[in-house]
Amino acid sequence: MSKSKIAVLVIEDEAPIRRFLKMTLTSQGYDFSEAVSGQEGMLKVASEKPDIVILDLGLPDMDGLEVTKQLREWTPIPIIVLSARGQEKDKVEALDAGADDYLTKPFGVAELMARARVALRRTMTNSNGETLSTFKFGDVEVDFLKRQVTKKGEELHLTPIEYKLLSTLIKYVGRVVTHNHLLREAWGAEYSGETHYLRVYMAQLRRKLEKNPAQPKYLITEPGVGYRLKVD
Repeated sequence: MSKSKIAVLVIEDEAPIRRFLKMTLTSQGYDFSEAVSGQEGMLKVASEKPDIVILDLGLPDMDGLEVTKQLREWTPIPIIVLSARGQEKDKVEALDAGADDYLTKPFGVAELMARARVALRRTMTNSNGETLSTFKFGDVEVDFLKRQVTKKGEELHLTPIEYKLLSTLIKYVGRVVTHNHLLREAWGAEYSGETHYLRVYMAQLRRKLEKNPAQPKYLITEPGVGYRLKVD
C-alpha cells in the first residue's frame, strides 16, 4: 500500500459490497485493499498496516467480533463494523469488543465517510503520544490539569460523577461509548446494569453544557447502546 494516501482495508466476504466500497473509497482518494475472511484480514493488517479497517461481522471462517478482539490484542487501528445485524445487543457487543464504530447495512456513503474521518482524526491526533491537557467543544473548555470546566469563560460546577462521564466521552470523542463502559468508569463494575443512573446524570450534564438540552448538539444519545460526544 502507498502511504501517501490513507490506506483502508475492507474485510468483507460479499463481492458486491466489496466492489461498492472499492468504488466509493477510491473515488474519495483512499488506498483500497480487501480481504474475504477473518484470517486473511488479520494477516493483511499485520503485513500492510492500513490506517483503518472496515469489517463485516458475518465472515465465512470466524465471527467479526472475534476478529475485533484479536486485533485489539496488538493494534489500536480504527475499526468500523458493518453488519446486517441491527439489534442493539449486536452493536453493544461490537463496541465492547473494541470496534470504534458500527453501521448497519444498508448504510449511507456520506455517513460511512463521516464516521471514517472521525476515527482517523482521533487516531492521528493521539499518534504523537502526548497527554491531552485541554479540550474544547463549542463554548465549553475542559482543563484536565486543573480538573476545571468552563463555558464562555465562566467556571461550571460539575460533580465528580459528571466530570468523570464527560472526561470519558472526551477520551473516546466521536465514538459511541456503551452504557456499561460509562457506568464502569464513573461508578464501578458493580453498577454496570444501572442505566437509569446514566439518564439522570447525562440530563444534568446537558443542562450545564448544551445551549438547548432538549436538542443536544454535542452529547448525543445512541438509543439502547450508549452516548457519543460529537464535535464535528
